Parts: sequence; C-alpha cells; structure tokens
Amino acid sequence: MPNSVKPGRQPSLFIPHGGGPCFFMKWTMGPPDTWNKTRAFLESIPASLPEKPQALLVISGHWEENVPTVGAAKSPELIYDYSGFPSETYQLTWPAPGSPELAGKVQSLLQEAGLGSASNDTRGYDHGVFIPLKVAFPEADIPVVTLSLASSLDPALHLSVGRALTPLREQGVLTIGSGMSFHNLRALFTGGALDRSREFDRWLTETIESPVAQRDVRLKEWKTAPFASFAHPREEHLIPLMVAAGAGGDTQGKRVFQDDPMDAVISGYRWD
Repeated sequence: MPNSVKPGRQPSLFIPHGGGPCFFMKWTMGPPDTWNKTRAFLESIPASLPEKPQALLVISGHWEENVPTVGAAKSPELIYDYSGFPSETYQLTWPAPGSPELAGKVQSLLQEAGLGSASNDTRGYDHGVFIPLKVAFPEADIPVVTLSLASSLDPALHLSVGRALTPLREQGVLTIGSGMSFHNLRALFTGGALDRSREFDRWLTETIESPVAQRDVRLKEWKTAPFASFAHPREEHLIPLMVAAGAGGDTQGKRVFQDDPMDAVISGYRWD
C-alpha cells in the first residue's frame, strides 16, 4: 500500500454482485438486458470515489469460516464457484494482487477489538469478489484483501467486525460488502417475488437511512422485517451488508442503487 501521500477517506459500500458470472455471458434466464443496470452501477463506482483507492477490502457472501478470516495470499487465484454456466465464464481472468500487509492490519484491528480472527494465505477470489470487481475495476491494478463471514452469521458480530475496520477507510481502503439485498433463488426462477421483495427492500432502505443507533438495533433484528425469511431463506448474502454498515462508523447510509432484475427488487448502499 503506497503511503508517500496521505490518502483520502474512502466510503463503505454494499453492492449486489449479480447472478453468477452474469455480466460476462449472454443472459438467457430472462431478458438479455436483465443485469444491465447493475453492471452500469458497478461501472460507476470508481468515478464516485474521492480518489483511486489504495486497496480494496471485500467481504463476500460466498466465504464463511468459524471466525472472520482474512485472505492473505500475495497473488490470489480465481475460484469459479458457480456451476452450469457457459464454458467461457470459467476462463475469465482478473489478476488483481493481494496485500499481505493490509491483511495483517485487518487481523490486528479485529484482535484489538477483542474479536476472534484467523488468516488464510492460499484463499483466492470467489465470484462474489472477482465478478463485480472485474466490472468496476477492470484494470485489476488495486490490491485486494478478502474477509470471510463468520459461520454463525450473527448480525451483531458482523456489525462489530465492520466497526473495528473503520480506521482503514482513513487509510484509503475502500470497504465493499458483496452480496444481494434479496437472495431467494427459488423465487427468482419461479417468479412472484416483486411485491414481497419490494416490501423487504423498503424496510431495509428505511433501516440503512435511519440514525446509526436505531439502524443497528433494526439490523440486529432483521428477521422481524416484512418478508425477511422470504427475502433471505439463508442470510449469507445479507450479512456482508452488516460489515459494510459497521464500517460506515457513525455515518448514516444511503441507497445509491435500486433495480428489479428477475422481478425482484435489489439495492446498493453507501456510507461516506
């Protein structure tokens, strides 16, 4: 991580990472323009930042460990953890470097906060990392460190994880929670999710844009939200939002993206 010039403060983001390698194939599971708006949102991220990030810290809904675990590989490989897609999507490349130095800082901050943590020096980039970031940062020239979810999927724990990592934003590290604000695959492929997903999204956006103390209470109790269990039969794609919100510190979040691909409402959020 370069440090000759004091970096600018970076935001914290929660982004939708789409459906598998959807941005790099002909989409046949619905209209061909299904993911165009999501792609455009991801492409717009660099221009929305105060400056080019020193590094990216990415929390993906596709990596769980017993405790939050930091990816410390110097040159991470890609993990093609999707199935049934065109052969060319298993040939994608995105050679962004890792940063063992930043990984060490992440683990130190978690330890200082009294949170259990571990390190993995062989973990590559799963598709919740490389698919959206290949769209947003195609040059692959910014160091990336990944952080797993804890397998408990406890929202309070992940809010605390994010809060512990807030200081990294002052060091020019862009924090990204990569998941989906709606993730019921059965409903996406069978239809009928639009109204219920809209109700959950309305609650989620109201929550993110609430004062921080109120927001945290609501997020910890997210399962009481309208159609919560329908929106997330299992919550691994929502929990990265908890880390991103925690990393937002005392800043209220705001919705910066919304669309309804596959007839289900999804949103993206930002904390400055």
